[in-house]
This record gives sequence, structure tokens and C-alpha cells, in this order.
Amino acid sequence: MIRISSNFDSGNIEVENAENPNDIQLKVRKDTNSDYLQYFFFRINGVKDEYCKVSIVNASETTYPFWKDYNVYASYDKQNWFIVDSNYDGKALTFEFESPYSSIYFAYYPPYTYEQHLELVAECQTNPLCAHEVLGQTVQGRDIDFLKIGFEGKSKKKIWVIARQHPGESMAEWFMQGFLKRLLNEDDPVAKYLHHNAVFYVVPNMNIDGSILGNLRSNAAGANLNREWNEPSLEKSPEVFHVRNKMDELGLDLCLDVHGDEEIPYNFISAAEGIPNYTNKIAEKEKQFISAWIRSCPDFQDKFGYEKDEPRKADLRICTPHLAQRFGKMALTIEMPFIDNHDWPDPLQAWSPKRSENLGASVLNPIMEIIPNL
Repeated sequence: MIRISSNFDSGNIEVENAENPNDIQLKVRKDTNSDYLQYFFFRINGVKDEYCKVSIVNASETTYPFWKDYNVYASYDKQNWFIVDSNYDGKALTFEFESPYSSIYFAYYPPYTYEQHLELVAECQTNPLCAHEVLGQTVQGRDIDFLKIGFEGKSKKKIWVIARQHPGESMAEWFMQGFLKRLLNEDDPVAKYLHHNAVFYVVPNMNIDGSILGNLRSNAAGANLNREWNEPSLEKSPEVFHVRNKMDELGLDLCLDVHGDEEIPYNFISAAEGIPNYTNKIAEKEKQFISAWIRSCPDFQDKFGYEKDEPRKADLRICTPHLAQRFGKMALTIEMPFIDNHDWPDPLQAWSPKRSENLGASVLNPIMEIIPNL
């Protein structure tokens, strides 16, 4: 008997019909207290050696219906993920499979679970370079974890790296895992240089509640955290409220905000060119950072990305322009694809968690290059 479940960490799906394995019909559930819908993660049980055809029947109703070149991710063990050929007919996203095991998992992108988050934070805090702190609680009362890496000094630059304001963009925390592990590797010469010249303030997951709930963009109160930076509140967006307060307390010379993009099949950066106090100096720093990353990592590029904001037209509710304006420093949004990276496609795993990790590790190189000019 086929059973479909999503009642677990990061799970999201609704079952319309699962009586016929050749015509399983599912729907993506809306975010908590919000109309966003996109992310899914579920398990199908009882399908060993069974041919199955699955349709996500409300794909055309999702927030970002960019399914044409997308293929769903699958795993038998939640460790090793691969893509399954998928078809979008303008209404439903459909895929077929035969499983050698009883159970198989499917996801919009491989999840980075709360348990993984706790393990990452616990591992980091045991390194003598790292100090852990809880900044406050989320809407549902979970801890907002904060890591300080390195030791503060008068001449040291203050670099913030935050991720997963949008919880369904789970590649962002895979990125953070790669970033943190390299940064805490005392045998890595780039990491050594960074420890001598900077202190890092890191929030590996800004939206713990939304991650657990299987949301795409919202926290438990239904807030899009990346539109809350101008006026965060303890009631609606405590995650931004506490992090922004900590930024004001400690200062900021550079902020990287890590995300994923549903449509564009490339890695790219969105900058803060539309803020009122945008200067040629900030523009040159952005150019230097982007050029350095392109030179050191073939998975990164600057030909494809978002249209630039017009001068003085930036939305200051958004993290990157808000922080660039607030501190007069460089802030950047890093975007990774849900669809494979079309510069270097992988027909088996697409833009995998490991590639997200590797990109996170690679960002240390452009940070190293930009530090003297911050």
C-alpha cells in the first residue's frame, strides 16, 4: 500500500490522490500564515519495484512557476541526492520512477534540517577560534544561533555572513557548511590570513521556524524576513530584530547574505547600487570582489543575474541595500540556483548540496582579496 508523508522536519506536501501508483496527484502546501508556495519535501512508502508516476498538480499556481528546465531531487537515504527527469506541461510538474527500495524521498532542493543545523553549530563551537551565542528566540521560541569566529582587534575588519532568510532556499545552509568548515580549518592558508585580518560574525540560519515548517519564504508569523530590515519587530520578525541589533552593537564592514534563486540557472551576486548613499568607492569594491571570485571559482559568474536597481530606487526593506545604506559599507546578496548551473551542468546531481558547500568554501578567496580595501 502506498503512503505519502511529510510530517517531519522541513516536510511539505498535500495528497490529492494516491490510490493508483500510475497517477499519484499531490499539491504543494502554502507557507505558514502566508500565500507563498513552492518548496516541497516528502516521502513515498510502499513502492519497492513499483512503477510510479507523480504529478504536482498545482505547479502552475506556485509563487515562481519556473519549472521548464527544473528536475526534482530524490534520495533513498537523505544523504545522497540525484535528479529525476521531470516534465512541466504548463499546469503540473510530473515525474516517473521505479524504486529498488520501499521508501524514497523527493524535494524541491535537498533539505538542510534543523538537526543538521544544531550539529553544525555544535561542531563549530568546539573550535578555539569560535564562540557561540544565542541572540534571541524566533516566533516559535527557538534559538537564533550566532557564531563569532576569530578574535576582535582594533584594525580587524568586521565581516557578517548570514543565510537562509528564505527557509526553502536550503542550498544557502549547505553553502554555510562549506564556508564554516574552511574558515575554521587552521591549516588553510587563506583562512589563516582571514583570522589575522578580520573577525567573522555568522548566522547560519536566519529562519529556523520556516525551515522546520517546510516554508519557502516565510517565518512562522508569515513574514518574508528579507522585507523586514527597515522596521523589524519582536512580534512579526524577531529574527531580523535581534540580528540587526547585534550588527548595530558590533559594527559591519562587509555583509554577505546567502540565498537561492528559483529561475536563474547560475550563481551570481546582487549588489546595492540603488541606495541613496551609493558611492564610486563601494562600486569599485563590488567589482573587485566579483572579479576575484570569478578568477578563483569557475562555478561563479557575472553575465546573468538580476537587473540593477535604478539610482536611489533600492528597496531599503531588503537586507543588502538596507545594510549598505545603514553602515555605508559593502553588502552583497549571493544567489545560487535551484535549477542546475548551466555553465557547468551535472546530468546526475544538478546543483547538488556538495557543490553548494564548495561554493561556500570558495568565497573565502574573494573575501581575502577585498579585505585591504574594506
